[in-house]
Amino acid sequence: MSTQPGNKYPSAAVPDRLFDDAEAEARWRARFHAPRISVPEWAIDAPDMNVYVSNASGVWEVYSWNRATGEHRRVTDRPAGTMHATPSPDGRWIWWFNDTDGDEFGSWVREPFAPGAAAERAVPDIHDGYPAGLEIGTRVIAVGVSTDDGSELFAHIDGETTSFYRHDDDAGIASLSRDESLLAISHSEHGDSRHPALRVLSTDGFTAVADKWDGEGKGLGALEFSPVAGDQRLLVLHERRGREEILIWDVAADTEREIELGLPGEVVAGWYPDAQALLVVHFHQGRSSLLRYDLSSGELSSLDTPPGRIGGAGVRPDGTVEYSWSSAAQPTAVRARTADGADSVLLEPPGERAPESAPVTDSFVEGIGGQIHALVSRPADAPEGPLPTVFSLHGGPHSADEDRFSAYRAVWLDAGFAVVEVNYRGSTGYGSAWRDAIEGRPGLTELEDVAAVHDWAVQSGLADPEKCVVNGASWGGYLTLLALGTQPARWAAGVAGVPVADYVAAYEDEMEQLRSFDRALFGGSPETVPAVYRECSPITYVEAVAAPVLVLAGDNDPRCPIRQVENYLDRLAKRELPFEFYRFDAGHGSLVIAETIKQTAIEVFFALRAVGLR
Repeated sequence: MSTQPGNKYPSAAVPDRLFDDAEAEARWRARFHAPRISVPEWAIDAPDMNVYVSNASGVWEVYSWNRATGEHRRVTDRPAGTMHATPSPDGRWIWWFNDTDGDEFGSWVREPFAPGAAAERAVPDIHDGYPAGLEIGTRVIAVGVSTDDGSELFAHIDGETTSFYRHDDDAGIASLSRDESLLAISHSEHGDSRHPALRVLSTDGFTAVADKWDGEGKGLGALEFSPVAGDQRLLVLHERRGREEILIWDVAADTEREIELGLPGEVVAGWYPDAQALLVVHFHQGRSSLLRYDLSSGELSSLDTPPGRIGGAGVRPDGTVEYSWSSAAQPTAVRARTADGADSVLLEPPGERAPESAPVTDSFVEGIGGQIHALVSRPADAPEGPLPTVFSLHGGPHSADEDRFSAYRAVWLDAGFAVVEVNYRGSTGYGSAWRDAIEGRPGLTELEDVAAVHDWAVQSGLADPEKCVVNGASWGGYLTLLALGTQPARWAAGVAGVPVADYVAAYEDEMEQLRSFDRALFGGSPETVPAVYRECSPITYVEAVAAPVLVLAGDNDPRCPIRQVENYLDRLAKRELPFEFYRFDAGHGSLVIAETIKQTAIEVFFALRAVGLR
């Protein structure tokens, strides 16, 4: 066992191993080491040329795949990893985002699909910043950049680069029409980046062709223009009926067609290559499925994927649907379903497949704001009676826990903990009102739901009330620290990864896109609504924390910056309370598998000690 050197705070203990049993130790590590792969993205005019990301090397990096030759090539090789890449339409180039040590600040570079030449800055006269959308055409390239000064959108046409849009608030490149005559952008000129509006511009002069905004509290998202040249229909996500649904906006004709599917939950969609149908991903109660919607007949047909999570999907020129699927029990696989219904594994990365894990079950708990959905897992060999329980709070907040494979969830189960994942108010997939219920009182609202689920877990006999751990990363880390201070009697320990700990300082240091998000969420900035930030900040309640705390944070994190974490730890250090800190050299998490394993071992080992199991 080792401890991290160089901290001015108590260093986190790094165990040599979590389990005495060699087989159990090998199993949990194997789940993280098992190679994973994303759904390939192909060049629209050269579909044999594909790009994907994989952790096969031990670091998440970009790979190319030439389907004609069968050749796979690792494209990037950076210490902190690379996650964002796309091919040019003609398949000649691979674009990837080049930041510094995971800080998300940098520029797009490109290199030839064929090996040999080094990467070069893709558009040299665009300044560095945080990415705010990218559309690559054969003639038009549109790039969005965000900095502390706001958002700036650029177009590179015929060798010349033009800045065609600037605004203090959040904006981004959304979609380029197939004939490259129209460009859709997302903006929040109305002051609410959480519910954006859309504008379509002509690429000839970048004058506005059309605007669409559904009003306060109703966001619009441009999914993609039709893949058929000359077809100016734009697929749009809307929430006019209180949940995310789709519509088709014919920009040239200035007409709309709302697609009402009659499904519970929410949907997102993409075009089939001939633009005669839509591939629909349907999300409901923690699970997603694939469907085809015929635009002529209005027929909706299921593609018969088993219950679980769809992690990405697209339709090939021949009508084959390629998608990623997993469940809590079954590891992720990238599959292909042909037009005649035959379904098979498309790609298997080299190496051993991840060991399976336990399934999740659903619990629905009544809370102050309505019914709360939680996903519950028990260790396969758990004894009868209450168990040590981890309440795992997802990030976002606009996200949701799903019935998906998670090596992280699995290791907690292996360690003897039940795991409860709470889709609190603020989560997506349960309607606009549920998602937006946290406005004006973030953090504290979600924790009302966590408290209700905690009460249920104890009363039902699932959770041992003396051995309940709260944990999460990012927004989940923020909720963890806030829970420890506002609900101290509930928790035996807290594990907070890359958290917001001091919200005012976080606002000062975070990337501008998040400042814009926070202004919309809190109802203003710390200067205009200081009482809200104070009430909803974990540092306000640090004197009330009673349980041991573990905090993990990245040096280069632009989302939950390190200074505000240190502010919290400085206050915590003045108290006679056990806490540990792990500081790592990356951004908002790590793309290096060895580092992920190390952090997971630190977290589980800390919790085992805190509840008296070590």
